Amino acid sequence: MEAAKIVATLTRTVGDVGMAEDLAADALVDALSQWPSTGVPRNPGAWLTTVAKRKAIDHWRRQDTLGAKYAEIARDLETRLDEPAWDPDHIDDDVLRLIFVATHPVLSRENQIALTLRVVGGLTTEEIARAFLTSKATVAQRIVRAKKTLAEAQIPFEVPPRDQYPKRLSTVLSVIYLIYNEGYSASFGQRWIRDELCREALRLGRILAALVPDEPEAHGLVALMELQTSRFAARADSTGRPVLLEDQDRTAWDRGQIGRGVAALHRAAAAIDRRGTGWGPYALQAALAECHATAPSAAETDWHRIVTIYDALLQITPSPVVELNRAVAVAMDSGPAAALEIVDGLTGLEDSYLLPSVRGELLARLGRTDEAATEFDRAAALTDNAREREVLSDKLARIRRG
Repeated sequence: MEAAKIVATLTRTVGDVGMAEDLAADALVDALSQWPSTGVPRNPGAWLTTVAKRKAIDHWRRQDTLGAKYAEIARDLETRLDEPAWDPDHIDDDVLRLIFVATHPVLSRENQIALTLRVVGGLTTEEIARAFLTSKATVAQRIVRAKKTLAEAQIPFEVPPRDQYPKRLSTVLSVIYLIYNEGYSASFGQRWIRDELCREALRLGRILAALVPDEPEAHGLVALMELQTSRFAARADSTGRPVLLEDQDRTAWDRGQIGRGVAALHRAAAAIDRRGTGWGPYALQAALAECHATAPSAAETDWHRIVTIYDALLQITPSPVVELNRAVAVAMDSGPAAALEIVDGLTGLEDSYLLPSVRGELLARLGRTDEAATEFDRAAALTDNAREREVLSDKLARIRRG
């Protein structure tokens, strides 16, 4: 992640891109041998750059035939070897800074999220409405009210002090999560995945986790996004059509990213242990993603553990979407009949394609094909994403073919 920046800095210093790459690689070797025992420094990129510069000095000193210019450069570098001071109160990313500003406590939580998603995330009112499971008009009113409130209160454009971070952190995490979700499964249009939104959300999440290293949910959200993103190469075929989880080529999953996600989840768990608190929604969702990411196949997935995690998630963030996802896990663990009983009792998803889509799957597995066809047809009519509609239409066609 830091490679391009480090090599560019070294190239500017030594004037040779090949040498810069070699120095960066040598510094990385040192890091791999030292960090397991000393721990990762607060600013890994600065550490690698400093070590690489020291190696450049050693290299030049060994070259007796080099001229005074190199000696002068070496002396200059020696005066600037200290690792840059780390300021935990400084936000060095303009986008993340803007998110903190837009989540000022003078606004209600709903208005904070709606405004930030619109101004920072660039989502349309339709996309935000789908994320909130509410109407476009309601979202538009929230955005207008939020802008008016900020103007009337004359809120300065500044970063809040550190003691105000906790008051805003929950909203900041929510915004990043909602931006990622819109990218992970686009609510409308021709694309199944809007990977640029996911990449931006993940980038912001990593910066935020570094800014508040003792916050379990910041690490939990990063873990969730890392684990979900690891499957992108297998989530769509060559034409862009969605590939369901059970049909994905797991050899195409990014194992390096899965490792980063698991490591972030461990950091979240360690922070939870230090605080003595329970698991939050993002860490729990990351634990769900870990179950899928580390399972050799769909059949070998620990569905009973997934149902248990969903039970915990429902205790802290009850919602019809979580209940629906739990029902899918119940179907895999205990059979479609038990899951259908849960689904038939759900409310709050009447305008979403998700409910008839899941219900159609369960009915099809129970052999109730006519009812399943009706549900798939209804789901296809409710979704605004062309790729999702194609998947539902394919299921409907298979049902009708028998």
